[in-house]
Amino acid sequence: MTAAPDHQHHRHHDGQGPDDRAAPDPVPGEPGDRSLSRRRLLGLSAALGTTGWLVSGTVGPDSARAAAPVPPDLPAGTELFQRVYRNWSGEVGTDQLWTCTPRTPEEVPALADWARAHGWRLRAQGYRHTWAPLTVADGTPEAARVLLLDTTRHLTAVTADSPTTVRAQTGATMEALLAHLADRGLGLTAVPAPGELTVGGVLAIGGHGTAVPAAGELRADGHGYGSVSNQVTRLTAVVLDPATDRYTLRTFDRSEADSAAFLVHLGRAFVTEVVLRAGADRPLRCVSRLDIPATELFARPGTSTGLGGLSRPRTFADFVDRDGRAEAIWFAYTDRPWLKTWSIAPNRPFGSRAVDEPYNYPFSDSIPEPIARLAGQLVAGAWGSAPLFGQLQYLIAKVGLTGDLTDVLLSGGLIRDLLTGEVLTHLLAGGLRSDLWGPSRTLLQYVRPTTLRVTANGYAILARRADLQWVVAEFADQYRRLLDDYRSRGEFPVNGAVEIRVTGTDDPAWSGVPGARPPLLSALRPRPDRPEWDTAVWLDVLGFPGTPGLHRFARDLEQALLRSFDGSRAGVRVEWSKGWAYTEDAAWADADMLDRVIPASHRAGGGAGWDEAVTVLDRHDPHRVFGNPFLDRLLKL
Repeated sequence: MTAAPDHQHHRHHDGQGPDDRAAPDPVPGEPGDRSLSRRRLLGLSAALGTTGWLVSGTVGPDSARAAAPVPPDLPAGTELFQRVYRNWSGEVGTDQLWTCTPRTPEEVPALADWARAHGWRLRAQGYRHTWAPLTVADGTPEAARVLLLDTTRHLTAVTADSPTTVRAQTGATMEALLAHLADRGLGLTAVPAPGELTVGGVLAIGGHGTAVPAAGELRADGHGYGSVSNQVTRLTAVVLDPATDRYTLRTFDRSEADSAAFLVHLGRAFVTEVVLRAGADRPLRCVSRLDIPATELFARPGTSTGLGGLSRPRTFADFVDRDGRAEAIWFAYTDRPWLKTWSIAPNRPFGSRAVDEPYNYPFSDSIPEPIARLAGQLVAGAWGSAPLFGQLQYLIAKVGLTGDLTDVLLSGGLIRDLLTGEVLTHLLAGGLRSDLWGPSRTLLQYVRPTTLRVTANGYAILARRADLQWVVAEFADQYRRLLDDYRSRGEFPVNGAVEIRVTGTDDPAWSGVPGARPPLLSALRPRPDRPEWDTAVWLDVLGFPGTPGLHRFARDLEQALLRSFDGSRAGVRVEWSKGWAYTEDAAWADADMLDRVIPASHRAGGGAGWDEAVTVLDRHDPHRVFGNPFLDRLLKL
């Protein structure tokens, strides 16, 4: 225990923080070093998946390197230090910000009372695997009166609540949550692919996976096809008690009307614990394919292909109807997407490879050397290499999945130079992975922190299930047209993949709680006036931060989606964790999107939604202790 300058006692490590990693030397590219710009350095770190993205050293309050002033009069025993906040893609980076690690949920209301009294704001922080500035804004200075509350050190308990529910503190990882469920023979239908996400972070933004009912599939008890938030049956949040005028922990049952505002809150609240419903685990078979051209997979409904136009096209909707769970990864400037489909398979199908742990695509989790080298060249300014980069990603996926070297052998000299015999041997060493089978968690979680770090825009297109292929085709046409327009001008703004997934909307009945309501701010909240819009198509375009023209391209695409899906046949909502509200040179910045379009997308169709959520969150935190200037702008009536 060391006395801080304000004579309050703060537990800390001088020069080291909760991660027990020493503070590094000053980084090239930061102020005072002109060898590499800060933005490019962050982009390079992101691209190569280096560990520096998460922790840039921690500084205790008594260190000579600590910024002044130390937050005054903090509750005794607060574990306090400074640390840079940097998000997944490196687009949000701050000065050293004051950070603490609450040891129990009860410490958070005390910190909220402190923050209110001293004019500070509290921001929950997990693993920072996010894009949008919902926690803090890029460039937040060390003098800002903001205290980050890192939940990942202590608030991590996961325990059984009942035979079919699990109680989880919000700093627990999704990997730990699914492992706990698997040990009890339980599982969830759809979850985000990365395992190193906090439960609280996933719920705050309405995290999801990819799943709708296959043709003839009956929903199993405890399962749902929407967001993870819709599986919550009970939650505990920090709210102001009007009787005492102090912050306190309050538990909301899902049947209580106000709970609907906390299920997806964008960081405008602090949830300490949740209870989620699960069902009996259903083993899955995951099959990967790279043999279907994009023109066929994303064809317009009714398009005929093959000899005489008689063969049935293998469209994305066809695979969704068959298996219910599908994802397309379309590498930039290529015509062969990586299609993954998951189907329920109680027993291992003949020819499938059994797996018992997640993260079964090492060629994408651990960056092969040629990909890392070319990524570094792209971030350093060789933007015209984007088509080569897309082709290389496709070939590495094909070799790692199928072992087929034909396209590599037929490729040009540069590809052959990059995909050396040593690299190919490494890709083939782990065995083929185009047909896998195992417990659901082993196939639903497949993204490690070591994968390429890219930025991504994100949208949910709500539509009828029957219009699924039309939505995909409309998007694909808009994307191709824009990409071709930019390429004709010698511009290559996209150097990542397109990701397409499909979920159902959030039916509150799936929670199993009578009287439950859908999460009010969920992109998957059903439209009361459009009950037939039971499906959401998730669209993401990935690229390296700092790519010239990327924001302008994203704005052009965003505006095209708003025109195509204008509410007549389908509607657009943004994916909260990703990029949106683009201007020509920035994300999360377009005034019309922030002030009108996004709120309108949640108000459309009537019923409870945007206005009720803002009102409820303001009532339970009228001082906006849990907020930031960006949320002040976005979440208003």
